[in-house]
Amino acid sequence: MTTMTETSARFREFKMPDVGEGLTEAEILKWFVQPGDTVTDGQVVCEVETAKAAVELPIPFDGVVHELRFPEGTTVDVGQVIIAIDVAPGSGDAPAPAAAAPAQEPAAEPEAEAEPKGRTPVLVGYGVAESSTKRRPRKGAAAAPEAAAVAAAVQAELNGHGTPAAPTAAPAVPVQGGRPLAKPPVRKLAKDLGIDLATVVPTGKDGIITREDVHAAAAPAAPEAPAAVAPPVASVPAVAEAPAVVSDSARETRIPVKGVRKAIAQAMVGSAFTAPHVTEFVTVDVTRTMKLVAELKEDKDMAGVRVNPLLIIAKALLVAIKRNPEVNAAWDEANQEIVQKHYVNLGIAAATPRGLIVPNIKDAHDKTLPQLAEALGELVATARDGKTSPAAMAGGTVTITNVGVFGVDTGTPILNPGESAILAVGAIKLQPWVHKGKVKPRQVTTLALSFDHRLVDGELGSKVLADVAAILEHPKRLITWA
Repeated sequence: MTTMTETSARFREFKMPDVGEGLTEAEILKWFVQPGDTVTDGQVVCEVETAKAAVELPIPFDGVVHELRFPEGTTVDVGQVIIAIDVAPGSGDAPAPAAAAPAQEPAAEPEAEAEPKGRTPVLVGYGVAESSTKRRPRKGAAAAPEAAAVAAAVQAELNGHGTPAAPTAAPAVPVQGGRPLAKPPVRKLAKDLGIDLATVVPTGKDGIITREDVHAAAAPAAPEAPAAVAPPVASVPAVAEAPAVVSDSARETRIPVKGVRKAIAQAMVGSAFTAPHVTEFVTVDVTRTMKLVAELKEDKDMAGVRVNPLLIIAKALLVAIKRNPEVNAAWDEANQEIVQKHYVNLGIAAATPRGLIVPNIKDAHDKTLPQLAEALGELVATARDGKTSPAAMAGGTVTITNVGVFGVDTGTPILNPGESAILAVGAIKLQPWVHKGKVKPRQVTTLALSFDHRLVDGELGSKVLADVAAILEHPKRLITWA
């Protein structure tokens, strides 16, 4: 029999790391391994989403996956163990990750039950079995007998409100370690169909829930009235609790606020109510800039990089900052200081499926136009693939948000926390414009600059915005002012 000391030496636990700057939690998006899989040092085992980005986590040692501590979709605190690895497989009997099964239970069932793929953490019937390895109990776990009692109370309450009672009483759902018996594929099916396994009557051998049982439980659920019109059900949160996914009804959709969206909300509220925002606007003729973009696309020195108006606007902002360096600063509330930055990490707001993120180009002020174009292309491609790292979003000093790609004329952007200014670029449209004393069709856009009025006065903000506009109107200033 393996001793406790041997077990500790044989099994190594990998904890949720702080993959950002002071982050306290992350959501497990996807597991790439399952119990029994062999892993090697540096192999990616899962993808997690923090408040800043989606990040792949590599395992730091070799071995065989013994147990996944949390299912996909679970938010885990930094420092909690998420996976246990058997670093000396074959050296002896491994302790079961869950409590021993009944005598008639198949020997492989405890290991299969440890597999979390497709399992949704709900309050009913979701507990943590005791094991010989140390594990934290999950929040909100409820024993299956309590779930059955609550379900019976709900049914009785419904009967009292005119809802027909079930023809026969449903037998108790067999459980193992505080949760119903079902194999991982069945758990995933239940998750996809929104079925709580604690309410499913098993027909499989030894009380195991089968796919047919889940389909049978899902079939009568369609004609039921939404929870909003059934107060007795809504009054018992243990049964009405939904998985952490989008919840739809006939009249509304509820989406859990977490991950990037939660971070955006907190950052924007903090920025809006901490830094006194001022926004100024200017409309400018960018016809010459658009001609320059067309010429650069044909230039052999720009071959292989994407050239667009945003590239010239970014360069124009960098030149304007060089001419007005005081705008590139941050407010240090704790020390009551204005921190002047002698470098520019240029943030580019990017809309992604997970929400708005603002990665930045490090030391953008030192880059040539081809280098800046290459950096912009890589930044956008990485953001679209959802692979932007927290480090790529840290340390920004000034940001550009291009609302013009949506056909919007302009906006009043909110500062990225810790930055002093943000430039919004509107749509470039052909408009009548007075040019050399005559009304002619010209390419025109509107720029909006928001800045922190604690450290940027109106004069300074106006100079920066005016310089950007002047460069876009006459892009030769990129050379004469650089």
